[in-house]
Amino acid sequence: MHQPEDNRTWLLQIVQARAAGQTCLPARLGLDEQTYQALSRQYAFEANSWSSNQNAQAEQEDLRQELLDLRQDEWDEIRTLLLSGRHGLDPAEEVMAAIVAAACLGGGHLWQDLGMTSRLQLHELLSYNFPDITARNTQNMRWKKFFYKQLCEQEGGYVCRSPTCEQCPTYNDCFGDET
Repeated sequence: MHQPEDNRTWLLQIVQARAAGQTCLPARLGLDEQTYQALSRQYAFEANSWSSNQNAQAEQEDLRQELLDLRQDEWDEIRTLLLSGRHGLDPAEEVMAAIVAAACLGGGHLWQDLGMTSRLQLHELLSYNFPDITARNTQNMRWKKFFYKQLCEQEGGYVCRSPTCEQCPTYNDCFGDET
């Protein structure tokens, strides 16, 4: 039987994937320095781990941090959305909300941008931390699309292209297979 993961396992996986250059996350995972350092002590991972190509990795991470800085308002809206549906049992939920929000700014599928092994693993992470949000995704919409749709429905600054998903010309982009 599959044993559910927890935040420690997911955080270590995300840190390892980022160190290997397999995520879209900046060096501190989208966290401020103090939070990142405290997290690295709490979960015993190397705060400054790098891949074998340190210069290229550092340059990519600088660009990723610049992107996050430029889109800070968007990051904050996604983070706030996630926190509005948090479980409330694990202090790491706030950290996970910040990391997931940072990964939402990447160009791939959210599970890939976080360094997860599958969409199922991402679903488990989101369900564990933000059950009220995941319960709303009744049609199994892709997570980034779903989050932005939620922001649109909250009358945020995001334009929904269609009154309903079924009428949208890009329906398959939101609900098609993820590979």
